[in-house]
Amino acid sequence: MAYYFLFPEKDTTLYSHPDRISANTGHDEILELAKEKSVTTGLYYPSRILLKFKNEEIKEVISDTIGHSNFNDPLITKSSVGLQLMSTEHRGLTTVLNINCYAVSESWQQGSERYLDIKHGVTSSNGVSWTYRDDTNYRTEWEKTNFAPFTTGSIVSSQITAGGGSWYTASGFFGTQQFLDGENLDTNLEVKEIVQKHSASLFANQSYPQGIYNNGFIIKKPDSIETSTVTSFGAMKYFSSDTHTIYPPRLVFKWDDSSWTNYGAAKTISSGECNVLLYGNKEEYNQNEIVKFRLNVREKYPDRTFTTTSNYLDIKYLKQKSYYSVRDAHTEEEVIPFDDNFTKLSNDSEGMYFNLYMKSLQPERYYRLLFKHINDDGTTVYDDKYMFKVIR
Repeated sequence: MAYYFLFPEKDTTLYSHPDRISANTGHDEILELAKEKSVTTGLYYPSRILLKFKNEEIKEVISDTIGHSNFNDPLITKSSVGLQLMSTEHRGLTTVLNINCYAVSESWQQGSERYLDIKHGVTSSNGVSWTYRDDTNYRTEWEKTNFAPFTTGSIVSSQITAGGGSWYTASGFFGTQQFLDGENLDTNLEVKEIVQKHSASLFANQSYPQGIYNNGFIIKKPDSIETSTVTSFGAMKYFSSDTHTIYPPRLVFKWDDSSWTNYGAAKTISSGECNVLLYGNKEEYNQNEIVKFRLNVREKYPDRTFTTTSNYLDIKYLKQKSYYSVRDAHTEEEVIPFDDNFTKLSNDSEGMYFNLYMKSLQPERYYRLLFKHINDDGTTVYDDKYMFKVIR
């Protein structure tokens, strides 16, 4: 089973606040869904988030890694694409929060400015804003009224300036997530159907409704929240691709690449403690490698038998419910979790193994591998500090 991460080509926040309506924040370290109060009007104005991932990287992971026919086959359900943003500071949140995600229908230019540039007297914009898709020189406005078929956008409010993006409608172009009080506020928006539409355009030049050009994603709060200008409903803040942390946004492809053969009860460790050893770990891997990690599995206390060879040379297997996980060795952040659907270990005549795509991990960092085995005695996690580094 496999995880593969893509990181944004560009991202930014769009602000409808009158003081920032033409401002660009393409290089800000934070993305936010917030309602800012204006000192002048006393009203609360919403913001939205834009993100886009490279066409070339989407094509690569679909065609060369997952397999184009597998990814686009509607009968294959064991795959997923999640749009994940890692939360940072939040304030004044209500007990129930909803966010929506759509496929953007118009192109846009990122720009290189920041939120604080407004306070430093910057009045022009070199990239996308609530008002413009490009900048304050070319002034290409977001569509506000005459939307193309099957698209919509802007905002329906006499108190908020029209603009803020445009996007496709219909169920296949939409993702949503709800947060309850006390829950982790990291996003994990399921966007597989949207990416399948991008894929159909990239590989077969298909148009709506089968395919759409990849202009990225827009994340926003529901219309009823955005158009209510009398309260803020709180601010949700996330790390952007310009963060100096290990938490940039990512598009997470997950699919089933596992292979399993039943080698019989004599070869399978169904109970008791095991020794799980990582075999042949080079400890440093180039970011372009696809690494097949192999495990040497044996019983910790093998039965005594009279043979001419050692029991420790026999190939043994964990039961089918066995998984791997990847953590950042410095922060202990769970990069790839134990996942019943997508991190199951495989086996073959040489033993247990799994594949890891180094290109999807951030380079120049150390990672640690853990293994989980569910057998007749219960669940055991094996953590022997198996480390590796991804290098450029």
